[in-house]
Amino acid sequence: MNNTRAALAAVVVLAGIAVSGIAYAQTPASPPATTLAPASSKPSATTQVENWTKKQWDAAKKEWAKDKEKWAACQKQSKTQKLSGRKSWSFLYRCMTG
Repeated sequence: MNNTRAALAAVVVLAGIAVSGIAYAQTPASPPATTLAPASSKPSATTQVENWTKKQWDAAKKEWAKDKEKWAACQKQSKTQKLSGRKSWSFLYRCMTG
């Protein structure tokens, strides 16, 4: 039951990230801001992925592995770039969601 909940939670998180990206992409262009954004702005999605728990990462991998060709291609690129650990997580996230 815990695996099901973890997988569901990962899917919900990924869906939320995808929806927020779509909403951002559809936002009309605004005039340039006259002030700078605060230094404590929200970290990027790929930075957030580096802070996922092992459970969250395993659930995402399980979901992405359903697309065997894309998953294999992304893993190959990660190995070619000699990425490991959480750095590979953010690369694989960008590869699979981009």
